Amino acid sequence: MLDDESVPFLPSPGAADAAAPKSRGDRPLNGRRLTQGKIGFVGLGRMGAAMAANLAAVGRRVVAYVRRPEQMDKLVALGLKPTTIIVDLFDCEVVITMLPDDDAARDVVFGRADLGIEGLATGLMPHAIHLSMSTISTATASKLAAEHARRGQGYVAAPVFGNPDAAKTRQLFVIAAGIPADVKRCRPLLGNLGQRTFTVGTDPAHANLIKLLGNMMTATALEMLGEIVALLRKRGLDPRVFIEILTNTMFGGRVHRLYGDRIVAQEYQPGFALPLALKDVRLALAEAELQAVPLPSVSVVRDRLMAGIAHGHADLDWTALALIAAEEAGVETVPPVGVT
Repeated sequence: MLDDESVPFLPSPGAADAAAPKSRGDRPLNGRRLTQGKIGFVGLGRMGAAMAANLAAVGRRVVAYVRRPEQMDKLVALGLKPTTIIVDLFDCEVVITMLPDDDAARDVVFGRADLGIEGLATGLMPHAIHLSMSTISTATASKLAAEHARRGQGYVAAPVFGNPDAAKTRQLFVIAAGIPADVKRCRPLLGNLGQRTFTVGTDPAHANLIKLLGNMMTATALEMLGEIVALLRKRGLDPRVFIEILTNTMFGGRVHRLYGDRIVAQEYQPGFALPLALKDVRLALAEAELQAVPLPSVSVVRDRLMAGIAHGHADLDWTALALIAAEEAGVETVPPVGVT
């Protein structure tokens, strides 16, 4: 069941009003009709595949677009209808995207003329909705929203907090923004994907900003945990005792509890890989630079992530910030678990 909480997220006095348009144009149907209840899905990585499978499990008709035919059998086993032809999504009522970065999001929406691939903006029916659940920049979110609005389509930004395990168990937290009527239409889908949705206004860019800044709070917490655990180990102390004390007193939040145990156990299984974390850090720093807001702690995390990638840890989860801290401190480490 969706627990939808509307949270005011208004621009500060004097800020430009970047809210999405309240009305849309129309265009000829060209003989095609929007298929009610048909859901498209683009971005079938670990997160996306789990989310799409959850929609199929509750009876949704999900058409999954992939570029590689060898993925299709796996998607069929999840209850999805795979296709390598993006045109097959153009009559969907809602198309969900869960893509890794801005470039991928722009390619899917605007298409690739050099490859002869149409984009969602040119193909979706009027009043269809693009539900973007990717972590992208606010500038790209605004461009995508404007293009869809120009073509009479809806656009809702709904990035999520949570990892692939949370996606499988519908424990994601969703941050949604867009025209209220469009967000309302998406609520049943979001309720099948996460445990709670926070609606933060009409400007899709605001949802993406909140997501980026939330990720920065997690990243800096992981960096600090890693540094402290490295110091404890170098003093010959068991960091489990420290984590138990701190998570039961001053730092009992989800990040410290969830990741503290993994850092102590030196478990860095692939999840939110370091290059993706670095992408988000760079996006957040770019947002801060535009507003002349220093984020020195985030700059430290950026450098740590680059060092980890340079040392061959690109396939590890961002909890490997602790591994990087240990290596720089000269602390003996164990080989990352689950990585061949």
